[in-house]
Amino acid sequence: MPFSRFEFWLAWRYMKSRRSEGGVSVMTIISLLGVAIAVFALVATLAVRTGFRIEFVSTLLGANAHTTIHSQVVREDSGRISRRITDYDGLTQRLSEVEGVVHAAPQMRARILASSELGTTGVELFGMGLSDIRSLPLIGNPETSQGNLDDLGSGLAIGNGVARTLGVTVGDEVRLIAPEGAKTPFGVMPRVNTYVIAYVFEVGRYDIDSVRAYLPFNEAQVFLDREGAADEVIVFVEDPELIEVVEPALIAAAGDQYFSWTWKNSSSALLNALRMEDNLMIIVMSILVLIATSNIVSGLVMLVKNKGSSIGILRSVGLSRGSIMRVFFLYGASIGVTGTAIGIALGCLFAIYIDPLFAVVNAIAGGNVWDPQIRFLATIPAVIKIEDIVLAAGLALLLSFLVTLIPARRAASMSPAEAIRYE
Repeated sequence: MPFSRFEFWLAWRYMKSRRSEGGVSVMTIISLLGVAIAVFALVATLAVRTGFRIEFVSTLLGANAHTTIHSQVVREDSGRISRRITDYDGLTQRLSEVEGVVHAAPQMRARILASSELGTTGVELFGMGLSDIRSLPLIGNPETSQGNLDDLGSGLAIGNGVARTLGVTVGDEVRLIAPEGAKTPFGVMPRVNTYVIAYVFEVGRYDIDSVRAYLPFNEAQVFLDREGAADEVIVFVEDPELIEVVEPALIAAAGDQYFSWTWKNSSSALLNALRMEDNLMIIVMSILVLIATSNIVSGLVMLVKNKGSSIGILRSVGLSRGSIMRVFFLYGASIGVTGTAIGIALGCLFAIYIDPLFAVVNAIAGGNVWDPQIRFLATIPAVIKIEDIVLAAGLALLLSFLVTLIPARRAASMSPAEAIRYE
């Protein structure tokens, strides 16, 4: 046994020291509360950080494929350079058979102009099958919508921001203008077609609501003059976080003339910013935990000073230096363990009941502390992950044990003769 029963008993006895014996119990409570509050803040911060990241990723993936398969640049028989995929049915079938893939579909994509009597704006046009559009959670089941996606037919689905810019709604007509049109003696004439709006969606993201429009796949092929071809093939996998694991198999199934562009590639800047913010946040919160655990040093230094004569007596009757050091280490470690357990419990309760707590704060502050209409989040995202709990507990315990060693070694190095000289 690394610690004897006597050492545990003596550490517990010191921890219960009365105010008349030097006020050590007060310092114990202060140290305990400091560690508990620091760990609580760390757990709560990590839970909210994890919740926001999950919310961000789910929103990002709710309207985008997990990865997109593109063709390498090729020169067509006409001499034009293109990336069109003509064998998109066979490619889609091969990709669907890859282990870990749940859905694959061809897609048309182009940047065009949308025009109405009240305005003109640039939009990103997607040509997809109805079932493929429904596979995008934020588009098939958005926060708010007008019309019915089943009525898309040969009509048009647009974001709420596009509808506001154009001043249109369900049932109105919108002209789509593609710059790449038919070649004439007078130059390239844009392709123009008019569509009836069948569906208006709002997902709560500006880069989606204000730029996106959807047409049925076959209709998009005709409008963009790309019949018999697709621009890309979108792929959805079981675990988007592990897309890089499935990616080599997708490339092998597609062939050398294709390459993959994952959601992590397209959002690398944002993901790197989130990762950097996480690292800085952990460093800052670690400093807070270090400051809290330093209170243990103060309590132990006071305890060693007040118990100097007791240490001398114990040493004179044969208690070893190692045993004295273990007694005071147990004292400080017990504060760290207890404070960490209390902090983790409070942090988990905060993450679980964060919405009622913020509702109270919102009421006290008179509102606007958390407005779902501004942030497009009905609730504050807070997710408790076992990795975050282990990180917070491990950090707090490690710092508690390390700071305890300094005063514990000081107590063990006291000379018995000097300690009891004036007794």
